[in-house]
Amino acid sequence: MDEIQELELRRTTMRLIKKTMGDWDSISRNFKWKVPKYFNIARVVCDRHALDRYKFALFYEDEKGNQQKYTFWELQQKANRLANVLTSIGIKKGDRVGIILPQRPETAISHLAIYKIGAIALPLAVLFGKEALRYRLSDSSARAVIVDADNIHKIHEIRNDLESLEKVLLVGGKPEKDEIEFEKALNKASKSFRTVKTKADDPAIIIYTSGTTGNPKGALHAHRYLLGHLTGFELSHNFFPQRGDISWTAADWAWIGGLMDILMPSWFYGIPVVAYRGKKFDPEKILSLLEKYGVRNIFMPPTGLKMIRQVKNIKERFDIRLRTIMSGGEALGAEVLSWAQEELNVRINEIYGQTEANYVIGNCAEIMDIRPGSMGKSYPGHIIDIIDDNGNILPPGVVGEIAFRRGADPVFFLGYWNNPTATQEKFKGDWACSGDTGMKDEEGYFWFKGRKDDVIISAGYRIGPTEIEESLIKHPAVALSAVVASPDEFRGSIVKAFVKLATGCNPSHELARELQEFVKKNLAAHEYPREIEFIDDLPMTTTGKIKRRDLRLLEEQRKKK
Repeated sequence: MDEIQELELRRTTMRLIKKTMGDWDSISRNFKWKVPKYFNIARVVCDRHALDRYKFALFYEDEKGNQQKYTFWELQQKANRLANVLTSIGIKKGDRVGIILPQRPETAISHLAIYKIGAIALPLAVLFGKEALRYRLSDSSARAVIVDADNIHKIHEIRNDLESLEKVLLVGGKPEKDEIEFEKALNKASKSFRTVKTKADDPAIIIYTSGTTGNPKGALHAHRYLLGHLTGFELSHNFFPQRGDISWTAADWAWIGGLMDILMPSWFYGIPVVAYRGKKFDPEKILSLLEKYGVRNIFMPPTGLKMIRQVKNIKERFDIRLRTIMSGGEALGAEVLSWAQEELNVRINEIYGQTEANYVIGNCAEIMDIRPGSMGKSYPGHIIDIIDDNGNILPPGVVGEIAFRRGADPVFFLGYWNNPTATQEKFKGDWACSGDTGMKDEEGYFWFKGRKDDVIISAGYRIGPTEIEESLIKHPAVALSAVVASPDEFRGSIVKAFVKLATGCNPSHELARELQEFVKKNLAAHEYPREIEFIDDLPMTTTGKIKRRDLRLLEEQRKKK
């Protein structure tokens, strides 16, 4: 089966679901994946659409109002040129190439070029500081990195520590030493390149997750994982694609949400995407953007929706024509759901997934009831259930761990990069464990309850405490630290650090701000502790481990008062 047949299979399945008006469970039971032997993301999201030279793929605008637009054919030509550049500097199938770019055309072009040559893309958020980048580039043994002028200084600071890094391609700005000027190199390269024939199971991308113990883990995905997203994507956008659809997300394309919940699935169906590069989330600018480009389909984490909700008189001030909103990363409240229906005339479809197995549970407002607080039902092709500590399926109404059955599901990751032990620990028999607790009701709706471990879910980001604690302890004023989730009405949770100071250091507001900036600079802007509490002693186990659970419960009790 080739990719076009696979596309028709998807559409046939979705039409059948719509025709039966929600006989969801029956369709899910009978759904069978038919993954082709050979599959390449770049071919299916770009090359085949490029046969029509005038088919638009991307509308781009930066914060100064500069605009660009690209057809699939134009993106293909640039991706071909970059593929030739990468090949000329020795990048080959299986090599890792870092991408440190915001939402901009060069980001998408980089992904396409890397897939074209059979290399492995390593998307890295521009929010990351030098320590976060150092670890991920080193752990993945990246041989090249594509980075813009705003972030090149981070690479300069750590390059001597990256033994595998051989080449740096600079987007914008003036390259130094042996760095390659991105646009200049592309202009010199041939626009002819034959996309390599990759198998569906060949690795395509590594996306790092945050863990509770030790360093972040790189989830390695194959080209086929794009196919695994499609049933959820189509249903969460009410039978996508429809005539006139055009997509946008505020999520960084370095995250699986931005990349695989909007960009690549939209392009799979030949639907254009809007890209916007701004230094901060500006709700009024976002509304103007949606109006200007006639955006119809968006992925927006709950925190972003809550910020937009604060804008007054949206209906009177903006001509918004949204058809669908998909949201995920944290739970939406009934108030936000009601606001969206009243103010934007859209019923939000919530979804659930993880980096290792994304887009597996969700809603479709067109054929099912939206129940506030529920994540929805398992999408066709994904087997999800609630299990106990021994891997046994629990009956409806009983809280346990949300788990995914791997089977033939193409959305599953291949494993953690260079970490077979962690990969093995992810599974209990045939079940991949999410680390999230939840409950399934009699009608098949899933309800999120909380985390089993110490991962912090803040504004849709999953943040591991260990990396933050290790960053804090590098500051000379810190003796010990413990990082936990603290309940927050706006973000769901925020990162809070309990800090024991080194001898001779005194607590102060100035020192707290200094520690926040220290973490922000070295790790990421979304990971810094928004609250710091200085403490004389941390709760410890008899073996010397910090009892984060005690601190987390303390915070929950405080916020309830």
